[in-house]
Amino acid sequence: MSLKTALYPGTFDPITNGHIDLVKRISHVFDSVIVAVAAGTHKNTFLTLQQRHEVAKESLKDCDRVECVTFDGLLVDEFRKRKVDVVIRGLRAISDFEYELMIALMNRKLFPDFETVFLMPSEEYIYLHSSLVKEIYRMGGEIGGLVPEPVVKGLMKWFPREK
Repeated sequence: MSLKTALYPGTFDPITNGHIDLVKRISHVFDSVIVAVAAGTHKNTFLTLQQRHEVAKESLKDCDRVECVTFDGLLVDEFRKRKVDVVIRGLRAISDFEYELMIALMNRKLFPDFETVFLMPSEEYIYLHSSLVKEIYRMGGEIGGLVPEPVVKGLMKWFPREK
């Protein structure tokens, strides 16, 4: 069986250069990649679902075979609905692994055909986390090297800084 379609879910609050790196690498392995921006009702998101989807879609517009969608609900339901072969999750540290392993096993319990593939980010993005980006932005720091340009433009539009 060959793997044709990968689903890369996340809240992407906001999408970072690390996320983009993973998408580009995934797109070389799979025929198609679906980046699924989760409503994330269990998280207190900084950006709305529409804003997160807008900047993710714009950031990924030049990536071949990549589609950006939104979803609300269980990941396992999105997996079934989209008829994907595998879910991709990024791992930066041991703490990520413990959490992601529990989620992957629970999803497999809910749907035995559910498969998760874990990928490490490129070394240059191992430290990068959306929470850090938000904190740096809120405190007036430069985030240009951490996120794609559509994120910078979106944040400046939605949350302008005082000059």
